Amino acid sequence: MHLYELPLIFALIGLALYTVLAGADFGAGAWQLTAGRGRDAARIREHAHNSMAPVWEANHVWLIFVLTVVWTAYPAAFGSIASTLSVPLFIAAIGIIFRGAAYALRSGSATRTELRAIDAVFSLSSILTPFALGAAVGGIASRRVPVGNAAGHLFSSWLNPTSALVGVLAVVTAAYLAAVYLSADAVRVNEPQLARQFQIRALSAGLLAGAIALGGLAVLHSDAPALYRGLVQGDGQAALIVSSLAGVCALALVWRGRFELARYTAALAVAATIAGWALAQRPTFLPGLTIAQAAAPHDTLVLVVVVVIAGAAILLPSLAVLFRLFLHGALDHAEVPARPGGTGRAVLSASAPGLLARAAGGCLLAGVGLLTVAEAGWAHAAGVACLFGFIVAGFIAVAPAELAAVDAEPQRGSAPGHDPA
Repeated sequence: MHLYELPLIFALIGLALYTVLAGADFGAGAWQLTAGRGRDAARIREHAHNSMAPVWEANHVWLIFVLTVVWTAYPAAFGSIASTLSVPLFIAAIGIIFRGAAYALRSGSATRTELRAIDAVFSLSSILTPFALGAAVGGIASRRVPVGNAAGHLFSSWLNPTSALVGVLAVVTAAYLAAVYLSADAVRVNEPQLARQFQIRALSAGLLAGAIALGGLAVLHSDAPALYRGLVQGDGQAALIVSSLAGVCALALVWRGRFELARYTAALAVAATIAGWALAQRPTFLPGLTIAQAAAPHDTLVLVVVVVIAGAAILLPSLAVLFRLFLHGALDHAEVPARPGGTGRAVLSASAPGLLARAAGGCLLAGVGLLTVAEAGWAHAAGVACLFGFIVAGFIAVAPAELAAVDAEPQRGSAPGHDPA
């Protein structure tokens, strides 16, 4: 593995996390659209909304992460992709904005008519966005994005058989992930009828996604032969096998009602599919452009790697806490008691312990990386500043405990009623 491949690996991990987490968020909107009418339909919509509301914003962190890493580490490829695929990326951006607006407006709706209109916008955006993003990925995978500013066709680059296949598969996979997650959440809130309804939806969507994926191999064979060979005969074959086995295992777990385990096997199947695409396409980034040729200069790559690792030390524990609270029901609206002092103070008090220690660790990691790997003078200066920050933050983090120990020492050394003098 070379340095120029590391940022791309980070970006692929972010893409897998975005597909698994935000994909389930999009899929919840699809089930809201197809819920129908009546009391059961209203319960399905409310359950889907309440289950995804605490985490939908955090899920989009990964899309921003992927765009930032690719933009910085592979600027030529990013410019080519963003210009040629500007239409589907614009459609996806509009869909994300409309979804966010629908989340905000839903709580303020005054009538059922307003609520239905807001839910319709939310649901349509939830289908349009994953399709547009999947179509963009299909354009890259089928090698219809040449190097250069808007060098590819504005429409045929993403309106083609491979793009249609990946777009439809993205929508169906999102619906499948959402149904699995919503089944588990229904069990958690003791709603067996809802769990059964989403279990049926998960099985149906999972079987449909598997059928589309298998049938899609024929589409790739005729429309993207290089990708097909890489998946069936090349480096992507192992990932394709893992994806298939994990998908079958996830369906079996859903059938038996083991929804918590099904979450992870379903996520593994999706992540393995993305890994298979990357391995099948390696070392080509875009037609005529390898990963090594697309990479930024050495110092830029080093800085990207250091920043990603340091940022992960802060971001990943925070997201882990968020999802742990979410999965244990601590963020359910009906179970959150009112606390004096407001939400902002509660958040600050909850995140304060260990914050300086984490900041010191991040500064140490960044300082060592910049001083030992980078070659530019400005990087060395930044490394020295980071080490200085490590010393300051570490001293402030440790000092209160040391002072408390010093204050307690005379008390431990003195017996009650005994005068040390």
